[in-house]
Amino acid sequence: MVIPTGIGTATAWKNVCEGKSGIGPLTRFDSSRFETKIAGEVKGFNPELCIDKKEIKRMDLFVQFALVATKEALEDARLEITPEIGERLGVIVGTGLGGCRPLKRTIRP
Repeated sequence: MVIPTGIGTATAWKNVCEGKSGIGPLTRFDSSRFETKIAGEVKGFNPELCIDKKEIKRMDLFVQFALVATKEALEDARLEITPEIGERLGVIVGTGLGGCRPLKRTIRP
C-alpha cells in the first residue's frame, strides 16, 4: 500500500486502526488560488528504495506509487518470480486519476 495513511500495509493499517487521517494541508502545489486547501497526499515517500534515480525522473508519481506497492505486495506474498511462473503473473492497478503533473499546467481555477 502507498496511501495517505501510510506507506506499507502494516503502517497504513495501524494508522487506520488508530483513527489517524491521511488528510492534511496541500503541499505539492500552491493552492492559494483554490477554495480547497486540503487533500489526502502520500507523505514520506522515497521511490529510490526500489526505483533507479534515472527512471524516477521519467515516471509520473502515480507510476512510482504503483511500482513500490507492487514490490511490497510481492515481498508480503513471499513470491519469487521464476521463469516458470513469470509468464503467468500479472498486476492490476486501480487509480482514480493518474498523470496529473501535465494537467497542472493547463488547469485554471
